[in-house]
Amino acid sequence: MSHYQGDDGEYAADDYEAEDVDADEEFRGREVADPESDVDELDFSNNRFTDTTADQARRGRDIQGIPWERLSITREKYRQTRLEQYKNYENVPQSGEKSGKDRTVTEKGNSFYEFRRNSRSVKSTILHFQLRNLVWATSKHDVYLMSNYSVIHWSSLTGKKSEVLNLSGHVAPNEKHPGSLLEGFTQTQVSTLAVKDRFLVAGGFQGELICKFLDRPGISFCSRTTYDDNAITNAVEIYVSPSGGIHFIASNNDSGVRDFDMENFELCKHFHFRWPVNHTSLSPDGKLLVVVGDDPEGILVDAKTGKTIAPLCGHLDFSFASEWHPDGVSFATGNQDKTCRIWDIRNLSKSIAVLKGNLGAIRSIRYTSDGRYMAMAEPADFVHVYDTKTGYEKEQEIDFFGEISGMSFSPDSESLFVGVWDRTYGSLLEYGRRRNFLYLDSLI
Repeated sequence: MSHYQGDDGEYAADDYEAEDVDADEEFRGREVADPESDVDELDFSNNRFTDTTADQARRGRDIQGIPWERLSITREKYRQTRLEQYKNYENVPQSGEKSGKDRTVTEKGNSFYEFRRNSRSVKSTILHFQLRNLVWATSKHDVYLMSNYSVIHWSSLTGKKSEVLNLSGHVAPNEKHPGSLLEGFTQTQVSTLAVKDRFLVAGGFQGELICKFLDRPGISFCSRTTYDDNAITNAVEIYVSPSGGIHFIASNNDSGVRDFDMENFELCKHFHFRWPVNHTSLSPDGKLLVVVGDDPEGILVDAKTGKTIAPLCGHLDFSFASEWHPDGVSFATGNQDKTCRIWDIRNLSKSIAVLKGNLGAIRSIRYTSDGRYMAMAEPADFVHVYDTKTGYEKEQEIDFFGEISGMSFSPDSESLFVGVWDRTYGSLLEYGRRRNFLYLDSLI
């Protein structure tokens, strides 16, 4: 990934993908500069931003609470201007324009997940403009996300949030493990996050790894993967090994992929590749590893040895996302050429589907646990959900405004959460899986 030097925690996403858009500045300027806007946007009875419920959305309220009727531009016109002027970040010039000639034709207008709520009191933020894996759901009601220097837990059931980890000051482990830095870290800038069951791993700009058990006080383990100048941790993935142990994989800008055992926090494997690694995904059986990074060509490798099994040819730019289908036969990769490619391990000579975004790079990919749906997120404004049973030919397009910090299906596939970063309309969007049995609504 592109090396970003930043000591003050400024949001690189703004610098590269938001502030360059004239329409975005016009929109934000109108809203922020309007002295009367705060009256409607703040609920003074509880001193917080008002949320939008499913019922309000059905009655015509904008899901983000944007008062289009008070602006001099319609939503439709602003969307069109945004599509025309948004600047996608590319490492390979014009990769987005040249890609997708073999794209899969999809049927849009489907509704697999329906809007439930937009929670504006939950401010999801990002730190690096290319890294968008900062939202994780551990149940259909429980979400963990980054908000500035804090990891926040949000319960959609109670509507309450709590701070799980504060990294603005000094943090140090309260357990002793070989290789752990007992002196800890100060003011860690979190670049990536993973939360699964009761485990949390945060990766930092200087190669930091911070591990915490959600059911234990304090921090269990602190480590720096490398002291390389270009040390940022690009992605972390928590998984259960075939033997039942909990592990996590860290993908790093020093071209390394490291596998840690979370029981003793031992480094089990360390693979080195030709280019900075932006994301890795382990197959459900634990035998294969998808590795993507600062090269248009990704690779499928043996998870035990790190040896390349096959190249993945087709993308035109650097990749930042990958994810396995639960069947272990197919997987997806997301690229700055605005496409997500679907691959079948039985024939890797070419991808079996090519899905193209509207605005920019595909920076996050998730499958539901039952494998029925796949979601891909662009840097801003769009999350696309595909029905895998139709060969990815049926699509739902979730349309809003703002940078995307991350997205996550709940483990039971019933909920989809999307983090939106915006100075005025930052929030957490919640969608629920549509069912044919209406009585289930009363249980959600």
